[in-house]
Amino acid sequence: MELLARYLHLIGAITWLGGMTFMLLALRPVATAQLPPPARLPLLAGVLARFLPIAWISVALLAASGAYMLGAAGMKNAPVGWHMMMGIGILMFAILGHLHFGPARRLQQAVAQANWPQASGQMAKIHPLVVINFALGWLAIAAMLFLR
Repeated sequence: MELLARYLHLIGAITWLGGMTFMLLALRPVATAQLPPPARLPLLAGVLARFLPIAWISVALLAASGAYMLGAAGMKNAPVGWHMMMGIGILMFAILGHLHFGPARRLQQAVAQANWPQASGQMAKIHPLVVINFALGWLAIAAMLFLR
């Protein structure tokens, strides 16, 4: 069961971080450079709407598998890095929730109304949240690896 929990944890982490990597380092820069707002914003909003449920599934996998592994090891016996990873993960979860229920919803509404200035404003709020979660995700991995 422990091996399955580790496997599911890796699937969740790789999927979430991989999706953020693609959006931050590939899709957004190319879309920004090559597409005007009426083409770019619906594309980015559509990709985000498609990715957010995947991110939530990843969070569920991370939370369930992490809780199982922490419970199996015991809180007192778990390495410091695991505790740091859990704290960072809770923060990432809160940021994802804010992003999803705040600017991402307003982005979808603005795009549906073809209100490009408002949609651009919401994208400007979403981008730093994704950058923060991206950095926190790598920090969580580093904590788990180096703080044993």
